Amino acid sequence: MKIILVFVSSLDGRITRWGEPHVMSWTSKEDQEYFKKNWREHKLIVIGSGTYDAEPISAPKENRLIILTSHPENYKDKVVAGHLEFTDESPANLVKRLSSEGHTEMMLAGGPHVATSFLKEHLVDELWLTLEPKIFASGENFAVGDKLDIDLHLLSSEKVNERGTLILKYRVLKH
Repeated sequence: MKIILVFVSSLDGRITRWGEPHVMSWTSKEDQEYFKKNWREHKLIVIGSGTYDAEPISAPKENRLIILTSHPENYKDKVVAGHLEFTDESPANLVKRLSSEGHTEMMLAGGPHVATSFLKEHLVDELWLTLEPKIFASGENFAVGDKLDIDLHLLSSEKVNERGTLILKYRVLKH
């Protein structure tokens, strides 16, 4: 299964502005359109419960949204069979299960704990990063809590507005 990690970041590596939970409050309209396009096009999307709780979202009816959480029982009333699921599986077990169901591509769309757990287990194949020309000096990074040493290879770059917002796509180099 191909796993694509999608994030937006400030120039200083922040995915939130001063800890605010709402990313859309500071990203460019071009990034928001790009993210919405990816959201619609990916049939399998995985996010963490922190991201879900900050902005409860639903997947389009033809997509499947999986929320990683330590407490799936807390979300029993939100489950929509085949479309919205909550699980405490490890990234490796989740990938194995979803691969066995026939899925060939997964989009990871946040947050930092999910990104780190998949990166740590060497499960990410590509990183698609929108780089916004902003500096916050405070806020969350897209990977947290562990020491990582991951090499990337630039696949493409695109300037999407006059301010200099860049969409960068990298392949994760496996060692």
